[in-house]
Amino acid sequence: MFAPFKRSGDRLAAAESVKRWTRSRFGLAENAMLLVSEVQSAVPGFPPLHTVVAFWTAERKHYHFRIFKPLLDVLEEDLPPSWYKEALAVVFVEGMQCECC
Repeated sequence: MFAPFKRSGDRLAAAESVKRWTRSRFGLAENAMLLVSEVQSAVPGFPPLHTVVAFWTAERKHYHFRIFKPLLDVLEEDLPPSWYKEALAVVFVEGMQCECC
């Protein structure tokens, strides 16, 4: 009965770690908007649970990436390398609709 509360604390700590690692890896300011979520997927080929990280810079540029592990299993080395940052940018093309944003 009490397990969900402990698990929530573990999940919060895991999300905070992923945020801290992401800020450090990509040189983000402390006040940069950053979102970490665990997503359940029914898409064939995807793991049942994976972690999605999205962040916005001061220039209002949007980036995101997926880690194909549940949030509690994510390690710092699972994040993309810092030199890959621009490849993570979400590019909006007029008329294109992005289901994730």
